[in-house]
Amino acid sequence: MRISKHKKEKRSRNHTPDLSEDNYIILLVEDNDDIRFIMNKILEFHDYKVCHAKNGEDALKVLSEMEKSPDIIISDIMMPKMDGYDFFRAISNNSQYSHIPFIFLSALDSPEDIRLGKLLGVDDYLTKPIVEEDLLATIAGKIYRNKKRVEVSEKLKQLLLEKETQIRKGSSDELEGKLFFIKVDWDDRIGPDLVYNYPNTSKVPLEKIGTQIFQAISTIYGQGRLTEAEGILINIENFKMAGYALFDSFADEKLRSGANEYMVAVIAPIITYYQSLQIKKILLEVSEEFKKMKKIRMNMYWDAIKEIFETS
Repeated sequence: MRISKHKKEKRSRNHTPDLSEDNYIILLVEDNDDIRFIMNKILEFHDYKVCHAKNGEDALKVLSEMEKSPDIIISDIMMPKMDGYDFFRAISNNSQYSHIPFIFLSALDSPEDIRLGKLLGVDDYLTKPIVEEDLLATIAGKIYRNKKRVEVSEKLKQLLLEKETQIRKGSSDELEGKLFFIKVDWDDRIGPDLVYNYPNTSKVPLEKIGTQIFQAISTIYGQGRLTEAEGILINIENFKMAGYALFDSFADEKLRSGANEYMVAVIAPIITYYQSLQIKKILLEVSEEFKKMKKIRMNMYWDAIKEIFETS
């Protein structure tokens, strides 16, 4: 190999794509001091920043200490401690580095050796002695292609993020006026009594729905027999709604039964089993807060309830 004496303006027209003004980083893994020295001169002359290692084992250590991953790796094959094959396998199995373009530059130039290198999955296989222009063109091409791949990947991520946002917004819009929280108390005189609902305006007959759920659960568990919180997922077919209700109670000597029994519930068009598990956690918190403070601060929980339906 030799160092070109052409001026930079002429060189830039000779090898492919425009990589703008970025100073790309190359990890050069080569055990021969003379070759490493010559390649370093060539690459630095063309504004690449070069990091060195004498074998695969040293290269892995260099990689772990780099603040920024290299833009390309060029590696010899026949090296002590860890050869190029094992080094490439280590890179391929590491998710942090496996995306980095990898080039073998080796004196092993038989068709079988080149075929083996390519079968392993390297991005390119160059043989020694290498022509400077070929080396620079290969490096520029691999970096450019990887740069475009990253750009496309980022654009795709952005599109997916925008799509997900639209889906969530759509889900949120669909839930508007169809998602509710209710609290129903048991009144010894009148039976189930809707004492709280959020939002506080609704065209849905929440009082009838609350009464229907309470009576259905009372049939299952029996009135006055609730000693700890019990939850149930129920379809309210006549109203084309579903509900997840948590029944709870606390001691109250003022009442004839000696306990204040109540139900807190989330009402929606559809509630899946997975959603019900998440809703239960929130309703348990709501119930405990009510026992302590005798009031419900629904603004603390409403966003969490909506998020369950928007994201699952």
